[in-house]
Amino acid sequence: MYTMKARQIPLDDNWDVIVIGGGPAGCTAAASAAREGAKTLLIEATGSLGGMGTSGLVPAWCPFSDKEKIIYRGMAETVFSRSKAASPHVQPEDTEWVPISPEDLKRVYDELMEEYGVRVLFNTFLCEAETENGEVKAVVVSNKSGLSAYKAKVYVDGSGDGDLAVMAGASYEFGENGGEPMPSSLCFILTNVDMYAYQYHPKYGLVHGGMHPGNPQSFAHQLPADARYPDIVDTHLCNNIIGPGTVGFNAGHLFGLDSTDPKSVSAAMITGRRIARQYRDALASYFPEAFGNAYLVATAPVMGIRESRRIVGDYTLTVEDYANKADFPDEICRNSYYLDIHYTQEELKRLAEGGIDETARCARYGAGESHGIPYRSLLPKGVRNVLVAGRSISCDKRIQGSVRVMPVCLAMGEAAGMAAAFAAAGDKDVHKVDTHRLRARLRQMGAYFHGEA
Repeated sequence: MYTMKARQIPLDDNWDVIVIGGGPAGCTAAASAAREGAKTLLIEATGSLGGMGTSGLVPAWCPFSDKEKIIYRGMAETVFSRSKAASPHVQPEDTEWVPISPEDLKRVYDELMEEYGVRVLFNTFLCEAETENGEVKAVVVSNKSGLSAYKAKVYVDGSGDGDLAVMAGASYEFGENGGEPMPSSLCFILTNVDMYAYQYHPKYGLVHGGMHPGNPQSFAHQLPADARYPDIVDTHLCNNIIGPGTVGFNAGHLFGLDSTDPKSVSAAMITGRRIARQYRDALASYFPEAFGNAYLVATAPVMGIRESRRIVGDYTLTVEDYANKADFPDEICRNSYYLDIHYTQEELKRLAEGGIDETARCARYGAGESHGIPYRSLLPKGVRNVLVAGRSISCDKRIQGSVRVMPVCLAMGEAAGMAAAFAAAGDKDVHKVDTHRLRARLRQMGAYFHGEA
């Protein structure tokens, strides 16, 4: 144990709302709080906003519609529409699995912050939360200036891992009964792809089912048994056109990764880059018409984490709520994404042996169906002035497979930021925010609730 000498660090206490994490939920939280008149600071650990859609290189948006209409509205729809407008090959009416241009999306988020006057601090890491009687008094961060402290009336945790909430004393769950979380993926980009073959090849072209394992002809089913590519262990091979001659990949799995353990993440980054190279070589071998001259131009600087901490909140959203298409009097958005649960290695063995009912495990809604997300699921128990938005809200493991994706995170973030501004203008207690007022204001800003057109 090393003991540091006590020292003073500079304090900036001039904020109403501080948001930790500039992913989709953090961005809309910051913009929403600032729009409501709160002086807002957004603290981001990397050099760009957007999280998985930008630094994570996830190549496509999960669906924005319930198969009838867009339900992630307000700021979520604004970000989505601006992102689509940057990609000429995307049609304005497209809502399902729409490709992402990561560089353009970075600017979409930058401009959203500028539009509402949010101050952003890049390359700044949360180190500690100073708390007293269940209230965060200040956060300590680290960047090129060294250690410094920032104080706000209310905080929003958009870290993805519930970092601030846990530092403030919130309880959390991880995995299922402490078990292994869903595997992660390190996304990557290939350029110099022959787009004609990629789209029209008679076996693997997009118009014939593509390379996705949903196509029974796809060579994805052969890759796990090919000894030339030892780190490709399953069939996961999602891919999208993100630009001229350029295809983005969300492919491969990294098992047993704990995103709260820097050693675990560091080792996985090295393995993930090796997997990306093996995919490039495998694609060139199995599909040379499209990928024979492909070039691995980028691997994501941020790991694609699907599951980590889930905060224990005032209400725990459950898979039963999903099955029942639940409505809540305090719901702040709707969600229609399926139970997208990626299997652990042990579960893959059970699946192969017929020990898992995949249809039930990965349940999907019919057209027009959705469930609500209650405001209470954003509120860590025992912490007075912190809201959580994003994949680490209070929920069980199975429904977390649905609520973890970017469209619903954008919608949750807008509500969290608005509520933070309301609490900052009052007594700072986020548990006492008037949800009737919150819902009315969200509706005024374009949010969708059940039963509305």
